[in-house]
Amino acid sequence: MKKVLLLDVVGLTTDALAHMPRLAELANRGRQTHMNTILPAVTCSVQSTILTGRMPREHGIVGNGWYFRGLGDAMLWRQHNTLVTADKIWDTMRREGDYRVANVGWWYAMGAATEVAVTPRPIYHSDGRKSPDAYVRPAWLHDELVGSFGEFPLFQYWGPTASIASSNWLIGAAQGLLSHRWSDDENDLTMVYLPHLDYAHQKYGPHAPESAEAAAELDASLAPLLDDAENLGMTVIALAEYGIAPASRPVHINRALRREGLLEVYVQQGLEQLDPWTSRAFAVSDHQVAHVYVNDPADLARTADVLRELPGVDLVLDREHQAAYGIDHERAGELVVVAEPGAWFTYYFWLDDDRAPEYARAVDIHKKPGYDPAELFMNPADPLAKAKAGMNLVKKKLGLRYAMSTVPLDGSYVRGTHGRLPDSLHDTPLLICSDPSLIGDGVDSIDATAVHELLRQAHGAPVQSAVGT
Repeated sequence: MKKVLLLDVVGLTTDALAHMPRLAELANRGRQTHMNTILPAVTCSVQSTILTGRMPREHGIVGNGWYFRGLGDAMLWRQHNTLVTADKIWDTMRREGDYRVANVGWWYAMGAATEVAVTPRPIYHSDGRKSPDAYVRPAWLHDELVGSFGEFPLFQYWGPTASIASSNWLIGAAQGLLSHRWSDDENDLTMVYLPHLDYAHQKYGPHAPESAEAAAELDASLAPLLDDAENLGMTVIALAEYGIAPASRPVHINRALRREGLLEVYVQQGLEQLDPWTSRAFAVSDHQVAHVYVNDPADLARTADVLRELPGVDLVLDREHQAAYGIDHERAGELVVVAEPGAWFTYYFWLDDDRAPEYARAVDIHKKPGYDPAELFMNPADPLAKAKAGMNLVKKKLGLRYAMSTVPLDGSYVRGTHGRLPDSLHDTPLLICSDPSLIGDGVDSIDATAVHELLRQAHGAPVQSAVGT
């Protein structure tokens, strides 16, 4: 069976590739095409579609998070693989024979039936501190990785100090697996997640000089891994879940619902918290897509009208219209809202910043009931933000409790976004394959659902369907 290296190069587009000579060389020797992504074009949904060959209506991953109705809580970035309710590529391939998989950083790694799993998993201490770490399976591999590369650089994986360090750590782990540094076992599929372009593209905009520098930086880091794969005779498939488009307009969808009396809050210590249990309607915002949950069907029409009148909203999809996008699943909101080009949805539900919940000013992806790209910034409006962060790090090293409250409550700083279907080739994700025979001449694009079949064929499995259009 042919071995495959599957790279998720977040934000990879033709514009980014122009600054990535090593990856461009791979494309020139193999094939390069566009990938038709899905709605919502966000990490967890698209990765699940790639690995299952199914749309969200079947695999259930309707976003990076959603409202867990049985728990009464909106939660993003859950990690357990059982949330994906369709067979993955390894399930399919194992019906045809032995098949070993190493997952280095792709989402929903925990509990997955892969031989190797590596995914960020912080330690939450009883005194409130958070320390970097990773979930690694098999368990003995954890200490080998930490001994080789240090602890997983969690604070460079997301937040205002995000950097190439996290992608380099994941690349190093993948190189070690390919070289049998820790084991003689060979994996048929090695999957590697590379988030670096996400940071600069969202923070500065996809066409900013900083974004070009980030692309070149990642390309240089990737070169040794690509060389290793080539020397081992592996097929390399590099793709992106989405491209990133310029952002200019944050849209406060929950504030609109609150002003109409549809969203409710409750108060703790003078600060407001979203009350999903009593709200008639509220949104779980996820970049340019928001799931709006409407408790009473009698409120559906009114809620839809409020959303259609909100500047920055492009589409308001009820269940019938969600079906056209393959997102009509029970986890989806009764309404799925799509932003206009350049616009994106904040999760903000408070009307007075003095009443914002404590987590709003922190990097806290698991508590916030929506995605917050402002977490990439050290509050530009606070000249003491970096000094405060430094003092908090001193407290942390001394074992003292601290609150890292440096995130701005202003979405206007964000310069890049994604989630809606691409509006141009500039924000359409690429797919590169080192084996030109797998993608025919003149193929303009490959559906995200077809990558599953592409992987089968890359391993030498019998052709079941065409992979390009």
